[in-house]
Amino acid sequence: MPRGRYSLHDLHDHTPLGEEHFHCAPGPSGWRYVSQSTAPSGDHLGSVDLTLDELGRPIRLELHALSWQVRGAALEGVTWVRTDPSGTHATEGNVRAHAFSGTSPAFLIATARLLRLTPASAPTRLRLVTFTDPVLAPRTVDQSWALVNSEAHPTDNGPLTVDAYQVSALDTGEKYTVHLAGDVVLSAPGIELEELESPPSDR
Repeated sequence: MPRGRYSLHDLHDHTPLGEEHFHCAPGPSGWRYVSQSTAPSGDHLGSVDLTLDELGRPIRLELHALSWQVRGAALEGVTWVRTDPSGTHATEGNVRAHAFSGTSPAFLIATARLLRLTPASAPTRLRLVTFTDPVLAPRTVDQSWALVNSEAHPTDNGPLTVDAYQVSALDTGEKYTVHLAGDVVLSAPGIELEELESPPSDR
C-alpha cells in the first residue's frame, strides 16, 4: 500500500500551496485513494476519497474543501452533488464525461488507469469534470492523453516502470508531461513527490 506525501505548488509562480498526505491501494473493487491536504501553515484544507472499479471508472468520489463537499460517481456519464458550507443548499450535476478531475494527484492516476494506454496507442481524447479549488466548482474540460515513453529503472525492490504521459488541454493547446510509477505520481505540473514509504502498486 503506497503511502507518502506530495507537495503542491502554484503553476505560474511556484508558490507553495500546501501538502497532500495520501495512501492508496488496489482493492476488491479496483483501486482506492485517500488523502488529507494541509496549507503551508499546517491548517487543514480538505480531503479526497476516490474509489475506482476494475476498469478505472469512478464508482465513488468524496471531496471536502473549506466546508464545501462533493459526492460523485460514474452514472450516465458522471453525476455529482455539491453541498455548500452551511449544508442547506445542494446542487446536482450530470455531464456526459468519462471521469472526474481536480488538483489532487489522485485524478492523474485515475485517468491513466481508465485509459490503459500503451506506447503504441494513438493519443486519446476524453472529457472530464474538474472541481476547482477552493470551493469545488465544477468545470468541464477536454484533454488528450498519450503515453510517450515507458521505461524500467532498477531499484532495490526490483525494476520500477516509469510512464511518461503527454497531456494536452484541447481548449488552450497547452501541453505538459506527467510521470507516473504504478499508482504514484513522480512529477507533474504543480506536483512533486516528497516522501514514499512503500513501492507503488502495479498499473
